[in-house]
Amino acid sequence: MKKIILFLGLGLFSAANIVAQEPAVKAAENKNAPIIVFDKIVYDFGTIAYDSNGAFEFGFKNEGNEPLIVSNVQKSCGCTSVDWTKEPIKKGGKGVIKVSYDTKRVGAFTKNVTVNSNAKMPSVVLTFKGTVLAAPVAPELTMPAPTTAAPVAK
Repeated sequence: MKKIILFLGLGLFSAANIVAQEPAVKAAENKNAPIIVFDKIVYDFGTIAYDSNGAFEFGFKNEGNEPLIVSNVQKSCGCTSVDWTKEPIKKGGKGVIKVSYDTKRVGAFTKNVTVNSNAKMPSVVLTFKGTVLAAPVAPELTMPAPTTAAPVAK
């Protein structure tokens, strides 16, 4: 009896897994599905100045037949802001993922953004990296030493 219950339980578990994977298989079989192709997957800012422009755009193109829809772009931390082309991109059309890093954070950095879409490859990770130099040190303001005036003779 225990073997029968165990067998039925395993059978139901296997069936649930097969049904859960079915939509992903169907999407991969869609020969007209959008194909997202990026100009770059990794961008290196190199060494940049403190509090400078930390913005960059990852360009992409739809090389599939159906409209491409970027549904979400997830950033890896609060030090990054993102924006992207929100309207559907027709076959051959182009779009951008805009990233901006807070360059008031000194030191080396490597950050990722994950792009989610209806493309054949529905999730793509983009990386940007660099090193932010330390803030420039302001010269100290020095006050001239006080002078002691000699009493004026009358």
